[in-house]
Parts: sequence; structure tokens; C-alpha cells
Amino acid sequence: MSEAILHGTTVIGVRRGGKVALGSDGQATLGDIVMKHKAQKVRRLFEGKVLAGFAGSTADAFTLFERFEEKLQQYGGNLVRAAVELAKDWRTDRYLRRLEALLAVGSNERLLLISGSGDIIEPDDDIVAIGSGGPYALAAARAMIKHAPQLTAKEVVTDALGVAADICVYTNSFLTVVEIDNQSTTHNN
Repeated sequence: MSEAILHGTTVIGVRRGGKVALGSDGQATLGDIVMKHKAQKVRRLFEGKVLAGFAGSTADAFTLFERFEEKLQQYGGNLVRAAVELAKDWRTDRYLRRLEALLAVGSNERLLLISGSGDIIEPDDDIVAIGSGGPYALAAARAMIKHAPQLTAKEVVTDALGVAADICVYTNSFLTVVEIDNQSTTHNN
């Protein structure tokens, strides 16, 4: 898998105040052409107890979602164990290792980034961001957490995605934000 930033999306997750939220924009591109404005790049897995989002090829991401959910089922919802086993398969399986995507996953206990090179990264600050707009969303979220302690995880995710949408040409402002705590989904136009 290429270590270059994967274009075409922004996904960010925040754990804060006992809640975890994960969100993404809705833009799907093919090269430099916008093909879809309202793609769903984040979803709930394992009976709503785990959130997952992807950056990269859509077909690859759906394959990874399915494999990750199988691992969650196999290991009783243990996020870390499922992530480790997926990363092992992803790195060693002849078919999977060709997949080009990154996954951001989260539960009430932690947030993780999973890559095809076998990396599983748990951020120190309970913020994970992937995709071409990820660095913008990450910077915005860090600033919000530092200077606006009253914001919820969901508010930080929503506002950070808005900042990324204003900067990154591969990110739009149709947002999907999911939260574990109250099982809510938000769509903004």
C-alpha cells in the first residue's frame, strides 16, 4: 500500500466526555471528477458498539468493513484484538494486501487507525483523522478541544469536518456523523 495520503475524503473520530463520535464528508471522486456528493463513509458495526470509517477506494473499504466486522464477531467485540487480526490478514493475504484504504475505528474505550502495512495506531489525544482532509480536521479538532472544552465529541467532529471542507478540494460539506452514546446519525447539507 502506498504511504501517500489517500485522496477523496476526510474522516475524523473524537473520544471525549465518555462518548465517541466518528464522521466523514460525502464526496466521492474518480480522479479529479466528483462522482457523488452524499457517500456514506462511516458506519456502525458490532450491534452499534463500534464505529468505522474509511479513506481510499470504496470497493476496498467495503471489503475491509466486512472483514473487520467478521473479526469483531470472532473476538466478541474486542476492538484491539479485531484490529490486530485484520492488520495481520491485510498485510499477509495476497488479495487483501492490494487493497488501498485506511480505516479509522472506535469504541467507547479507544480510537484506532488501521493500515494495510500492518500499522495499528492509537492516538495519544483521542483524535484520529484520515484521508486527504485529515490533517486539516485533526488540527481544527485539537484547537477546539484546547480552547472550547464545552464542546461534545460530536460537535468537535462536525466542526472539524466543516473546517476541512473549507480547505480540502477532496472534501465536501455533506457530513455524516455517528455517535455511539445515543446511536444518532446527523446529515448536514
